[in-house]
Amino acid sequence: MSSIPAVTDATFAEEVLASETPVLVEYWAEWCGPCRQVSPVLEELADDYGDRLRIVKMNSDENVVTAAAQRVMAVPTLQVFQRGELVASIVGAKPKRALAAELDRFVQ
Repeated sequence: MSSIPAVTDATFAEEVLASETPVLVEYWAEWCGPCRQVSPVLEELADDYGDRLRIVKMNSDENVVTAAAQRVMAVPTLQVFQRGELVASIVGAKPKRALAAELDRFVQ
């Protein structure tokens, strides 16, 4: 079981947009093979960044309102929000080093 918390259509605004800390949202689906590949990488990144970056998951099949509003067209899609604004979007599974390089721009 993942230690990365889930967000839903109902909790997205509070958990992501209202966060004081930068938030990485992974949009995923049960049937998505690349999502299973990126999951352990996100677990490691959550440990690496600690309190400096919050990582959450959203099942895009179960939360279609937010996925559509954020224009998620494929999974996995990773979006970084800072002070309620979308600041980065990464589509597809990437290695840890590539994800960390992207995230380092937003994390102190």
